[in-house]
Amino acid sequence: MSQQQSAGASMINRAEPFVGVQRVLFLHAHPDDETIATGALIAALNDAGVEVFLLTATRGEQGEIVAGSLPPELTGAELSAARGAELAAALDALGGVQHAYLGEPPARAESAPPRQYADSGMEWMPNGLAGPGPESGPDALTSAAEEEVLADLRAMIDFAQPDLIITYDEIGGYGHPDHVRLHTAGRRAGREAGVPVAEILDSSQMGQGTHWFDLDGYRDVLVEALRCHRSQLSVVGDHIVHVGGQPDEIRTRIGLRRID
Repeated sequence: MSQQQSAGASMINRAEPFVGVQRVLFLHAHPDDETIATGALIAALNDAGVEVFLLTATRGEQGEIVAGSLPPELTGAELSAARGAELAAALDALGGVQHAYLGEPPARAESAPPRQYADSGMEWMPNGLAGPGPESGPDALTSAAEEEVLADLRAMIDFAQPDLIITYDEIGGYGHPDHVRLHTAGRRAGREAGVPVAEILDSSQMGQGTHWFDLDGYRDVLVEALRCHRSQLSVVGDHIVHVGGQPDEIRTRIGLRRID
């Protein structure tokens, strides 16, 4: 561990909302979200001795594919498997995480048969945020009954016994319907289980109760993990380029705010 990483890990242990926290559960919608939005924080928590759990809601089946990154004409099951392998590699790069998919044990309500929640898809709206995509089907996360999603989240909370849940803000970061669904369901599940919930902030969100973590010492680790998601993004210089060509920052400064 570098000196910068050691300082970042020490800061985690001293700062709210992590004081006294031994287990953290991250709720993310698709493979790559965990690394893009919170990868540096996951790595720092690992170094700080915090037990990290990640629940991924879907396999990102509706996401576009970076040209040349995967064989052409993949079936849906093959794409899901490829995205799962990329996710596993990214988590290894971040230091190891206990991972589950929503709808499968341990994130499935007792006695309910396993299921896969499908990616709801998205399209950009005139207000600059994402909205529901036209390809969303009956198996999509946003089509599922709220009580079924909540029951599966409760099962994961019972398994992980987290001291803190981390997920998106009320607009899901940029409006993706799966992100918004996880915010709503995760907040309710945390409240019912008596587990505090913190939302992930972007750089424009400041104010009372916000906590920012500067984790640039984890940049190299984060870049390694980002490169694992090669079917969805590319790392170009000091930026990410998403499959649609949109540039994005490599996020080593991460904000959180307790909401429950």
